[in-house]
Parts: sequence; C-alpha cells; structure tokens
Amino acid sequence: MRAPIGDFDQATPAPDCLDELTRPVADAVRHWRGGIPADQILYVETDPQWADTAAFVEHYGRDLLEKSANCVVVAGKRGGETRLAACVVPSASRVDVNGVVRRRLDARKASFAPMEVATGETGMEYGGITPIGLPQDWPVLIDATVVELPYVLLGSGRRRGKLLVPGKALAELPGAVVLEGLGV
Repeated sequence: MRAPIGDFDQATPAPDCLDELTRPVADAVRHWRGGIPADQILYVETDPQWADTAAFVEHYGRDLLEKSANCVVVAGKRGGETRLAACVVPSASRVDVNGVVRRRLDARKASFAPMEVATGETGMEYGGITPIGLPQDWPVLIDATVVELPYVLLGSGRRRGKLLVPGKALAELPGAVVLEGLGV
C-alpha cells in the first residue's frame, strides 16, 4: 500500500504488523472500536535516528511538518495530586501547557512529564509516544487542527516507525478532547 502522505516506500495496515508496535499500541489497534476501520491506521518503518521531529522533516521532507503531529505527556498538579494527560499538537507548534492544559486539567501547575514517567506510564519509547494505546483513564487533549487533517503522521510507540492515522480517528480515542488553541 502506498502511504497517503510522504515519500515512504511502504505503508502497511497497522493490524498486519502488530509485532512492530509496542504492546499498548498493538493492543489498542487489535481492539480498535472506532468508526474508522483499524486497517486505515498505517505503519511505516523509519530510521530511529530521524525520530525527533526536526531531524525527521529534514531527512524525509519539510512538507511533512504540516502533516505531522507530536504527542507529549504532561503532568498537572494540584494539592499534592498529579494527573497525567497526553497532548497532540501539530509538529510546527508547541503545547500551551501553562494556559489551555493547566486550565483543562484544573491544575495549579502543569509541565511536561519527566522522560522516565512518560515512558514508564505509557510503555512506549521516548520520541515515539503516540495517543493510540495510552492508559484508558488519561485525558487525550487534541488540537482541533490535527483532527481536520486527512492523515496525520505520529509516533508508533517506538522510535523506529511512524503511524499514519486519519485525523478524525484521533477524536474517537478513549479520553479524547478536541480543543481549539492547544497548539500555539
């Protein structure tokens, strides 16, 4: 199958390559219940040295920046309690942690979760975290512009691959909340 975006040699329906995904991502694809069929979620193998956004678009093409999104784990704190959430924003923007995220999580303070917390709680590799397969009780805050894209290039749970996901499928994820202005 030809990838719907980018110049990748091969895109494989994610249900056909579950062994390439981390366990939580593979389980989410295996048990997909969205209105968009799971076989429309595609996996493309990439070189792990190009996993970080800046290096990725430099290597694979700058046009991918407007079709890519980053998923980051944030921690909101209030009264000694910490609440984790994921934020999905266009790769060319940054997460409004101290504004939109802090208010949405009803936190006094919000920040990016430390790497060991992000990887430990998600079961995914740093630089490959994706909103697919996150813990069920987490809010998944998604910038509205990401949902509008026909396909979004995201992490796959590992640094050595990416997922191509219909933008509308992200709005169907457990805990998904689509927000205007999450990415600035």
